[in-house]
Amino acid sequence: MLEEGPTVVGFFPFERKHFRVGRPIAAGVSDRQAVIHIPGLEWNNQELLRACQLDVWEFDHLVAGQLAAAGRNVTRHSSPIIGLSEGYHTYLTERQRTSKKTVKSTLHKQRKLERDLGATRLDLDVQDPAALALLMQWKSAQYRRTGRRDRFAIGWIERLLRDLFETRPEACVGTLSVLYAAERVVAAHFGLRSESVLACWFPAYDVSLAKYSPGLALHLHMAEAAAEAGVRYLDLGKGDEEYKQSLKSGDLLVGEGWIERPSTSALVRRLQRSPRSVVFSALAHHPTLRRGARGALRHFGRLRTRT
Repeated sequence: MLEEGPTVVGFFPFERKHFRVGRPIAAGVSDRQAVIHIPGLEWNNQELLRACQLDVWEFDHLVAGQLAAAGRNVTRHSSPIIGLSEGYHTYLTERQRTSKKTVKSTLHKQRKLERDLGATRLDLDVQDPAALALLMQWKSAQYRRTGRRDRFAIGWIERLLRDLFETRPEACVGTLSVLYAAERVVAAHFGLRSESVLACWFPAYDVSLAKYSPGLALHLHMAEAAAEAGVRYLDLGKGDEEYKQSLKSGDLLVGEGWIERPSTSALVRRLQRSPRSVVFSALAHHPTLRRGARGALRHFGRLRTRT
């Protein structure tokens, strides 16, 4: 907690790892990271790390407004969004102009899906555990097909989703959206929704219906329903996947990198990221750091051989 006298003025959420390294809470599913504070508060990253007994804080989705405060070890990335501030019709009209082929094809395939299976409809917020289980099954299969790590094989991620699904706070709700053709589930999505933003986490669809592009149809239906519910934008998350580029109407800016203070831990982390010549040059000019780095690497080695 950040305090000024008796008043709490901010929070710094992080998870402490080994060797005084901090990471965002729920790293891997957290799409926005920041020091959360009252407007106008100024903070120093070195003082923050020292007070939290950290040598390094790593992040991959730092909000744009804090990039300058993070310092030099940051790369900037675009995070696509579907903007809905002017309504779904305005968004769709713009997409038909700039991504005409994708939108036209998606709408055409949706009509074909409806002819073959029945009318489509989307329920933006479904309280159906069976639908959630189906989504997770589809997504796990997608991870395996594409050679990616199955996030639902990680216990805490599966538990987090179930907790968010079962807990219904007003400010931040785990939301399961389901696209049906007649009564058949053809695609689904689970993400976090606030009053104004729907963060897109886990979309998936029935691969036996892939020829109908149900995943793209799902996102268009979600955008329409979310706009009617007052959502200002769908946050598709950092990445250059083709579907994100086709659907996006704009981008947010996020940062990936780290802040550090002079320490052995920081040097070791930099060693893992930097060209060897740069690191060796730094060590050659800092004997104390060189000795500390050697000791730290020996310790890392002992830990590795135990596991």
